[in-house]
Amino acid sequence: MRQNPQTAGRLRPVDLARRHGLSTQAVRNYEEAGILPAAGRTAHGYRTYTPLHAAALGTFLALIPGHGHATATAIMRAVNRDDPAEALRLVDESHVQLLEDRRTLDAVERALHDLGPGAVPVSDDGAGPGAMFVGPLAGRLGIRPATLRKWERAGIVTPRRDPRTGYRVYDRADVRDAAMAHQLRRGGHRLAQIAPLIAQVRAAGGPEPLAAALRDWHDRLAARGRAMLAGAAELDAYLHERERPTRAQGPHRPQGT
Repeated sequence: MRQNPQTAGRLRPVDLARRHGLSTQAVRNYEEAGILPAAGRTAHGYRTYTPLHAAALGTFLALIPGHGHATATAIMRAVNRDDPAEALRLVDESHVQLLEDRRTLDAVERALHDLGPGAVPVSDDGAGPGAMFVGPLAGRLGIRPATLRKWERAGIVTPRRDPRTGYRVYDRADVRDAAMAHQLRRGGHRLAQIAPLIAQVRAAGGPEPLAAALRDWHDRLAARGRAMLAGAAELDAYLHERERPTRAQGPHRPQGT
């Protein structure tokens, strides 16, 4: 006969800790945070855990790589307060975010592809080699000068000022970044999403050196997706463990029937 996982052999904090290379204080902290169910106590007040607590800890640690510490904590808290619907909603939100990140990566790659030879405007307004003033650049991109100033406030472009006239001057990198931002905006991306992507292009030294970073981005998204699958398997097993006593008792029957 299978033992009830909530009453089977007692485990000490150190037993849970050693299994995962944690400190006993970390295990106690996880319990206090609601990540583990409340521990039992001995007559002398020492904490005692069960295989159900061990399953909870394993589930939490499996959820972290795919969902992050904060969301994994929220998922476990929901499960332990008997609110699996909220836990599953949080899991769904992480999957939505992963899908959005994939779409963003696709948009960045399309935008970079579109910035081939001839895609970036060439200066012809006297601003300097490869540089442009705000009006001509806005005209080439088919946007208003006010839009470029808005992008400047968002950190997407960083034009310098002409020392004689005070006019904004967009150098080659700014022109490239503005063209890329224009492509991403047409794809429906918000400025708050575009700014960090432009920063990555600048840090890489342009679109070409960014290829390695994009490959790494693909790898990280794939790893996150696999981690979510592994975490889902652990979470499903933990939900089943919590449900076992209820299923064993059978349906509630009113007295006298």
